[in-house]
Formats: sequence, structure tokens, C-alpha cells
Amino acid sequence: MHVGYGALAIPTCREKRGETMSAYVARQPILNRDRQVFGYELLFRSGPSNAFPEIDPDEATSSLIDNSLFTFGLNNLVGNNKAFINFTRETLLNGVVTLFPKETVVVEILETIEPDEEVVQACKQLKDQGYALALDDFVYNPAYEALLDLANYVKVDIMQSSAMEARNYARTMRKRGIIMLAEKVENYDEFGSMLQQGYALFQGYFFCKPEMISGKAIPQNKMAYLQLLQKLQEPELDFDAIEETIRQDPSLSIKLLRLINSAAIGFRVPIESIRHAIVMLGEIQMRKWGSLIALQDLGDDKPTELLVICVFRARLCEMLGDRLGLRGHTLDLFLTGLFSSIDAVMDRSLDDIIEDISPPSIVAETLRGLDTEITPVYNLTLAY
Repeated sequence: MHVGYGALAIPTCREKRGETMSAYVARQPILNRDRQVFGYELLFRSGPSNAFPEIDPDEATSSLIDNSLFTFGLNNLVGNNKAFINFTRETLLNGVVTLFPKETVVVEILETIEPDEEVVQACKQLKDQGYALALDDFVYNPAYEALLDLANYVKVDIMQSSAMEARNYARTMRKRGIIMLAEKVENYDEFGSMLQQGYALFQGYFFCKPEMISGKAIPQNKMAYLQLLQKLQEPELDFDAIEETIRQDPSLSIKLLRLINSAAIGFRVPIESIRHAIVMLGEIQMRKWGSLIALQDLGDDKPTELLVICVFRARLCEMLGDRLGLRGHTLDLFLTGLFSSIDAVMDRSLDDIIEDISPPSIVAETLRGLDTEITPVYNLTLAY
């Protein structure tokens, strides 16, 4: 049984190598009135030292977003709780917030952000999309009225506010339906005082110092590949988003155009643009070939044989499925074989990767060793 892919070749020399580095995030719990965890504030860290370094705020926020979503996984950091994350003016305006699930993230608006028309409009759009907003280190200023009308939470630094200010904030904000959060709670007396004044949430060293979490970062030059892999697993493909992701990395664009003009695909008309390539491939072929290209680039610093095995298994699973009457699962079988060694390709646990890219449920269950309709074909392929 021939399982080759014609003109498609796994390169034997690497076009680039992504260096694996350590990644760090700190998280500090936010507790409710019963001292149960309500959520965590996620904090940028550049190294093992548990302190915010001297760094550009936009760079810090971008790194925190990358690490939270792609290195650790938001679910691994906060579970079913809320994730409070600081966003700068730039990240509020460029729409990066929408990478996060609206059910989980609370958008913290830094006190240094001027509440001009652009910022207020961006916050309105987030609110309309279902995101919760929090005003960080709040000190009242009439200029913030527009944001107060949108805010779900107000965070008050009780070390920077007098007892009277903290009490007045709680009284006036609660009338507006805003949930009050006391920051920098250092001891039991402060907790009791804020509790009595009507604060609903609490954060500070009295409960817990920020906890450091470290792991292996995905190199920046591989982010586009992981994002493409994620988008290709969605139930309904967003072709505009896929095109934009491919355009972010010139090598992805070149490889897709080379592939679609190769004998492996066999189109008679030359394909000259990314959009034309996506349209001509169609949904199933785009999922298949796009996943193959993305995995190949994610593993560009791994032994060639590892990627050859993934491709071989993908094609063998696909062909066996056709022979055994499983044509309705052709793509599922292909992806299961392709992802059979994805943990080795990405140097991460299989569960973490599945959580990140969210492949079809039958693919995820088969990879995890559960019995599915395609498990016998997958096991046969592995055995062979």
C-alpha cells in the first residue's frame, strides 16, 4: 500500500530553529467574602524572580497573553475561576482581548489609561460582546464616569486610599451595581474592615502572595503555526481569520502556495494568492493540508524522522478508513494519525496540547486512549 504524498517533502534541513525558553506567570488569588477563591489576577514575570521587571507595559501584556493562552493554557492557570488581566491602551484598542473567552477573563483597565473617546468606545464594544470590565487602582475622577457606567468591578488599593475614601467608594459604587474589590489587604483587621464596609472581593498578602508558575515557552516564530492549527480545528472555519494568520508569517504563505501548485494537489490553473488557495482547497482539504504544514513548522527543530512518521500515520489511517467503510471519518483519521506524536513535536503534554488546539472530540478521545469508532484503525496504524 503506497502512502506517499507525491511532491510534498518533509525538509531534511531546517529553515530556522526556535529556541525553547522558560516562560513565567505569577497569579494571585482573589477571594470572596467567605474566603473562597473567586478568581486570580495574572501577572507578568520575565524570570524566576517574583517581581514585575522594568519593561514596556505593552510588551509585558503581550508576553502575558502569549504565556497564558499558549504556554500554560488559561484553564490550567485559573480552572473554572475568573482571570483578571491588566490590558494597556494599545491592547484594548487592537482587539487582542477577544483572544480570551468572555466567560473567563475580566478586563482590567489600568489607572494610567486616559479614558478618551477611543478607549471608551473599545470598552463599550467589549461590554456588548459579553466581557466584564474592572477599573484598577481606582481613584475617582469625573473623567472616569463613562467607564464607571460600563464597569462590573472597581478595584481599590486600600494602602493608597484613606478609610473614608474606601468607605465612600463602596457606598456609591454599590448603588451603581458595581462589585467592589479591595486590593493590598495585608492583615485580618483590614479584611474585617473592608468586609464591614461592603467590599465583596479581596486580594492581598494577607491571603496569599503571587504564586510563580513556570514552563517551556513556545518560541515567538512558532506562534503563527500554533494559531493556524487552532483555527483549523474550529467547527466552522473562519477563512478570513485563517488568511490573516497565514499572512502573518511569510514562510507559511510560501509553503501553502508551493503546496497547492505542486503535483500533490494537481490544480491545472496556477494559484497566485492566499485567498485563492484557501478557496480552491475547500474546507476539508484546507483542514488537512493546513494542519500538515503547521505541524511541520512547529517541529522544524525536531528530527526529520519524527515528522515523517506523523505524515505516514496520517495517510495510512486515512487510507485504512476508506477500505473499512469509515469514509465519514476520513478527516478525523487523518488528523489522529498526524497528531499521534504531537506531544514529542511540541515538547508538551498531550492533554495540554489538546486543551489548546481543541481538535474534534473523536480525535481527542482517540489520542487519549479512549475507545472510539476509529480507535481500531489508529491502533493498527501504530502497531504497523
